[in-house]
Amino acid sequence: MRIIENNSSKIQSQIDQIKQSRAAYDTKEVKYCTFSKDPSKPIPGMTLQESMNLDALTKYMKHLEDKYAEIKQAMLIKYVPAQRKSDLDEEMIVLLKRRDVAENLNRKLQFCHQRLQIISQALTSWVKSDMSSPFQDFVEQIQKTKYLQGDQGIVEELMEDDPHRAKEAEIMLHYIERFNELISLGEYEKAACYAANSPRRILRNIGTMNTFKAVGKIRGKPLPLLLFFEALFITSHAFRCPVDAALTLEGIKCGLSEKRLDLVINWVTQQRLTFSEEAGDVICDYGEQDTYNKAKCLALAQIIYSECGLHKKAILCLCKQGQTHRVMEYIQQFKDFTTDDLLQLLMSCPQIELIQCLTKELNEKQTSLSFGLAILHLFSVDKKKIGIKLLQEINKGGIDAVEGLMINDSFCSTERWQEVANICSQNGFDKLSNDIMSILRSQAAVTEISEEDDAVNLMEHVFW
Repeated sequence: MRIIENNSSKIQSQIDQIKQSRAAYDTKEVKYCTFSKDPSKPIPGMTLQESMNLDALTKYMKHLEDKYAEIKQAMLIKYVPAQRKSDLDEEMIVLLKRRDVAENLNRKLQFCHQRLQIISQALTSWVKSDMSSPFQDFVEQIQKTKYLQGDQGIVEELMEDDPHRAKEAEIMLHYIERFNELISLGEYEKAACYAANSPRRILRNIGTMNTFKAVGKIRGKPLPLLLFFEALFITSHAFRCPVDAALTLEGIKCGLSEKRLDLVINWVTQQRLTFSEEAGDVICDYGEQDTYNKAKCLALAQIIYSECGLHKKAILCLCKQGQTHRVMEYIQQFKDFTTDDLLQLLMSCPQIELIQCLTKELNEKQTSLSFGLAILHLFSVDKKKIGIKLLQEINKGGIDAVEGLMINDSFCSTERWQEVANICSQNGFDKLSNDIMSILRSQAAVTEISEEDDAVNLMEHVFW
């Protein structure tokens, strides 16, 4: 019986040892394998077929290693411990105290220097005089000429602006720190308003724009860069100078990239911006892509081009909108368009109505463009269809309409009109060609007689 009990106790002790060993093993396994994945489960980001392919697994592992290295590098560059900010704050406090001590010492030294100057000038004047008056009188006289009343007056005159400037610098420094704090906290809308209303426009610049641009897009939230430009342009009237051209261009690009044409319209028409040719080109290009809003884009671009003095591009925008009468008003207003400019306009926007207006006499003024030159140019640059339509319109008016055009056209020579007649004949407008040649022959037979030429006998042909 005793033997059985001894054996039982030995077996029980062995069982206890096995349990302890198993518990220790389980603890060790949990400790080192907490983040291990179940190998039977599929690998995230890979299909079952790819997870069975050694090359695909190797490639994916390389991708994960690169991603890990990138995150690790970002942790070293983009982030700093919170303790570092506390250390910098303490360092800033120490530096500010040192600055205050230095300012006080500087104020005392300047005061002593000014007082010594007064005494030196008084002593020099007193020595040059007969020294009959007391020396104290000379000191008081010099103090009065310098508008200084005692020691306190000297200090106030010398340090009149310095405290204000120091205070202003401190405010600006605090403003920048607060802006950086808002950015770090992700309060981008508040940071945008904060930057737009910054004193002396210290945060209304390209550097601040790049800060918001670096944030990028955030899912479910407005683009931080767009928030910055909204705040910047809305507050443009609060500052003496308008937003500069570089920021204006970047803001327009940002608004259009986010499909916010409504914002761009408001900015261009209501806010104080500095326009440029590039800004107008960007809006025109956007209109070519968004055909539904093309008319609005052309109107905005025309405003910008007009403000920049780019009249050729401005009237081209008007032509593309079909506003022919405004084009004519624009040309009559500025009067600096050459024949080549108008011909180039026709090539960019060949419209029958536009050509008719340009070649028509308005308010008894000379036509803006020669009809004959317009026809010749259209046929020479492969715009034959437009030229034929124009000839058809002229042919409907008969010989009187053709004669009116030719008489009012002082730019086109006889040889040029003969070329026009040949073109008409080649394209089936024989009657129009004959009318042109008939008018040319009738004009060639007319001779202008000067009133001062007494030698001419009007009835001479009767006696021959």
